[in-house]
Amino acid sequence: MREILTVLESDAHASAERIATLTGIDEATVREHIAAWEASGVIRRYKTVVDWDRFGDQRVTAFVDVTVAPERGRGFDDVAERIARFREIRAVHLVSGAQDLRVEVEGDSMKEVADFVAQKLSGVDRVTATSTHFLLRRYKDDGQLLTDPEPDQRLSVTP
Repeated sequence: MREILTVLESDAHASAERIATLTGIDEATVREHIAAWEASGVIRRYKTVVDWDRFGDQRVTAFVDVTVAPERGRGFDDVAERIARFREIRAVHLVSGAQDLRVEVEGDSMKEVADFVAQKLSGVDRVTATSTHFLLRRYKDDGQLLTDPEPDQRLSVTP
């Protein structure tokens, strides 16, 4: 059944009929699994990957490494969940390494992102340090290449 999710992950518009054709699973079974996964939260939502730079949107994105003072018996979950509630936050991940959380922040300008980090994020209880890295260019996002393919330079072969 993983095949159904793999198809949906690459094409959220894939119909049950097309998924059935691609996977060899009958269409009714595909529909049943999709409905069950939507109900249980395995499928969280359907998404479109947009190249906002190509659209002309000038949004600014930063990755902020966050160091958190862990609290006995609570771990990182409560701090991560509190940080995730800010509307400026697009993603929060617990990571290995010198910092504890990697946070993706989006704003209209570098100043707006910097103000968010300085005034809101760094003020969250148990956040002890932040390190901000501004995104300069996206080449691939959510598994989708955002660059134009190079033109085919091969010579045509004729019989």
